Amino acid sequence: MAHTFLIEAGRWRLQGNWLERNGMPIAVKGLTLVAWSRDNWFTMVTKLMFPESDREEIALQYRGRLDAGERQYTFVLQHSLLGRVEGEGWVAPESIVQRYWVLGDRQRRSGFETLHRVTENQYYISSSILAGHYLTSTMEALLERQPE
Repeated sequence: MAHTFLIEAGRWRLQGNWLERNGMPIAVKGLTLVAWSRDNWFTMVTKLMFPESDREEIALQYRGRLDAGERQYTFVLQHSLLGRVEGEGWVAPESIVQRYWVLGDRQRRSGFETLHRVTENQYYISSSILAGHYLTSTMEALLERQPE
């Protein structure tokens, strides 16, 4: 079974939990749109919402390149909390792993996420944001592809 998330254009719904240091889990919901251009560039837009909290929404806008048959890619990201970000991703047999770092950041913030394929229409995502060597937040969620 090949990957469908990121590799194919589509709409994905996210639902799970957001955790911050010394805090209780907060419900998170979101939507991700993936689109591809003919020259192997992808765009991915994600919006995270916190329906049971007064926490601000988080918006992420990715642009990256992944050539057909390749397993590694790079991307740039505009993140509403972190600002301008660069990163890399690897497409493994059962998961997609991404690592990113904030450009020109005195706090040395970075992040990491793993999207593990459950079925062709479901992925389990686990992600974290770090400041230096310390975790500042983490998210665990189920990502489900929406019908076209």
